[in-house]
Amino acid sequence: MKIRRIRAWQVDLPIYEGRYTWSDGRFVETFDTTVVEILTECGITGYGECCPLGPAYLPSFALGVRAGVRELSPHLIGLDPRNLNAINRTMDLALRGHPYAKAPLDIACWDVLGKAVGLPVAALLGGVCQEDISLYRAISQDSAEGMAESIRKYWDQGYRRFQLKVGGNVNADIDRIRKAREALKGDEILVADANTGWTRHEAARVVDAVSDVDVYVEQPCRRYEDCLSIRRRTGRPFILDETIDCVDALLRAFSDDAMDIVNLKISKVGGLTKARLMRDLCVAAKMPMTIEDAWGGDIANATLAHLAQSTPREFCFSSTDFNSYCSVETAAGSPKRINGRMSTSSEPGLGIEPLFDALGEPAMEFC
Repeated sequence: MKIRRIRAWQVDLPIYEGRYTWSDGRFVETFDTTVVEILTECGITGYGECCPLGPAYLPSFALGVRAGVRELSPHLIGLDPRNLNAINRTMDLALRGHPYAKAPLDIACWDVLGKAVGLPVAALLGGVCQEDISLYRAISQDSAEGMAESIRKYWDQGYRRFQLKVGGNVNADIDRIRKAREALKGDEILVADANTGWTRHEAARVVDAVSDVDVYVEQPCRRYEDCLSIRRRTGRPFILDETIDCVDALLRAFSDDAMDIVNLKISKVGGLTKARLMRDLCVAAKMPMTIEDAWGGDIANATLAHLAQSTPREFCFSSTDFNSYCSVETAAGSPKRINGRMSTSSEPGLGIEPLFDALGEPAMEFC
């Protein structure tokens, strides 16, 4: 089996709420996603997706995804998509860095592999380990009262895990965390995610001020060393995300006891092949994970669900459901939220079928 053609689409994903806001006043109103198709000479097609959270979150951006796909695709034509190690070695030799641009191509190869052997991707990633997965709801940055009201609204929709977007004014963030906790009924999980928005002294003030609050602290500062300093000053459970972007960073964090939970984003590390390796290292180290991606539509949603559901429940801290945020459906078969949980399809591959009317005309094609 060989890759015969690669196509890619650009799709706009408007947000139901109108705007998604996080630290330092950063926001997105419409996400720019890239959907990739790999067609083999025997007619099997696979699909992948990468949707950066704007250009100012991780070192990735939407035009960079498509530029990377354009650069990499000629190197992949003629290769066997089922040979995932060779696919990834080829991409790493052809383009240094830019893991996010490699992710949708790697994911599409996993989709091909699943369809070729008649198994869902979750089975190929180690087997289904849990019946369904717990979802969190990200609460876009707003006033303390507005965020508390959003929590109450999404609690009624079945969510029991909430990721509060902080990383702004310190006093306002302390108020946001306290009012968010007060809006909950007791045993729900609340994460205060600063998305690198605090300096070290600001983070120190926040963790001291909320030391009596049942809250997880996520990625307070941009630099790993600053986060490590805050980790050593607080008794609150600690999560790292943006600074854990490869195996080396993960191993260093294990050695430094830098976190209690890690946020594993599939496109951040380069696709399912590398995410699976990091997931398995976390399981071996008894490190729970939030398994997700930077953003995405239905194909990204299906991808993260397969990785999450093939992870033992005790190490899958939470996940997310992108199709509850975006108002455009791009594929049939993507898992949907039911009472704050979701599960994957048992169909071969990712279990999705693109809706080509929604995708429109391809932005590029390589044969």
